[in-house]
Amino acid sequence: MGQMKWRILPSRCSYLKLFQFLVLAGLFHCASGIITQVTKPVNDNMKLSCGYNISTDELIRVRIYWQKNSDMVVTFISGKEKTWPAYENRTNVSITSDPFIVILGLRPSDEGLYSCIIQKPEKKGTYKLAHLTKVMLSVTADFPVPSINDFGNPTANIKRITCSTSGGFPKPHLSWLEKGKKLNAINTTVSQDLQTKLYSISSELDFNVTNNYQYNFTCLVKYGNLTVSKIFNWEKPQPAPSPFNQSWPWILIPVVGIFVIFVIAVFCYCHLCNRPAARCRERRRNRESMEMKTSSPVI
Repeated sequence: MGQMKWRILPSRCSYLKLFQFLVLAGLFHCASGIITQVTKPVNDNMKLSCGYNISTDELIRVRIYWQKNSDMVVTFISGKEKTWPAYENRTNVSITSDPFIVILGLRPSDEGLYSCIIQKPEKKGTYKLAHLTKVMLSVTADFPVPSINDFGNPTANIKRITCSTSGGFPKPHLSWLEKGKKLNAINTTVSQDLQTKLYSISSELDFNVTNNYQYNFTCLVKYGNLTVSKIFNWEKPQPAPSPFNQSWPWILIPVVGIFVIFVIAVFCYCHLCNRPAARCRERRRNRESMEMKTSSPVI
């Protein structure tokens, strides 16, 4: 006879525990997997609500934790509230039916993942997770419109311009464009203030002034999902006109005036001089006529 193989079936209790474990794991995954995205400007306020209703009787027994990444922000345990040093004097707490905190005067360093964790007591003195809310905070500070300045001519045919802006967040990236085409920049620098965590950026661009008579450049600064830009127009200056071409009318006018005065003077002089001579000739003709009359014989 062949040997009979026996299979041990799991008990109904084991199936029940496995089912409960899978349900709890699924609930925890759903609760922890939903992350709300929030973007706030620097110096603004952020409200972090737990989104969970708690009765007045439960407030004494539950534990509520607000934390950023793995660092504590505010805790509420056994009816006592505690704020961690980094958030003192800049956090308002409201322990009501829907607990929440408000972080005042946001800084770039406040950026991160915030969680509200609510735990409820069990019969044996342990606590279990009752609710979890997550919010991803992004902090921004708008960069002002960049300024573009003429940096001079490194060589005879090369001109250099600079583009710069400061006081923004997050970390920026700068590009030079001409008609939508990206250009090669030089000396692009990015720095961050150690206290405010705000960024500054500057970049230089060289271009050949002999290739074209006109240029149109765009300085584009991108930070996060935001951008700011400035357009720079340059036109090759026209050659300066000759000094002689500018001054010849002023030279010609007095010369013509002197010539006209000279002609008038000569005309007047000749006219005045001719009048006595004409009178003399007329008197001479009169005398000769009288003499001829007196000298004629009487018939």
